[in-house]
Order: sequence, then C-alpha cells, then structure tokens
Amino acid sequence: MAKLSQQFDVNAVMISKWKTEFVENMGSIFENGKSDSEDLNSSEMDKLYAQIGQLKVENDFLKKSCRKLGI
Repeated sequence: MAKLSQQFDVNAVMISKWKTEFVENMGSIFENGKSDSEDLNSSEMDKLYAQIGQLKVENDFLKKSCRKLGI
C-alpha cells in the first residue's frame, strides 16, 4: 500500500478507502453488463465532445500566445 501511495502520490488511507468501496460494490459492476459510460445518451456525449474540442482549441491558442510572448 505504501508503495502505491508513493508511486501515485496519493494518501494510503484514500487507496484503502477506494479498495473497500470497490470490494463492496464489485458485484453491481458486473450485474447488468453495462458501464456508466454506455448509459449516457448520445446528446450528452456530443456535448462532452464539443466541450473537449473547445478546451483543446483554447489550450492550443494559449500555448501559441505564450511562445510568442517568450513565456
């Protein structure tokens, strides 16, 4: 546990909590055969992809602007 904590820079208590939650809920993960991402409808997915695209454009613009300014 300590090695994982150090490797991923996460508190060991948090990793233990995540493990406990997973063990308690692992049966429900495999019950219906669907993951949460499959439950999202296509309009929600389209909105998310659009937002990702917008953020990528903004990020690229900021990178170019910083290079021009010598930052």
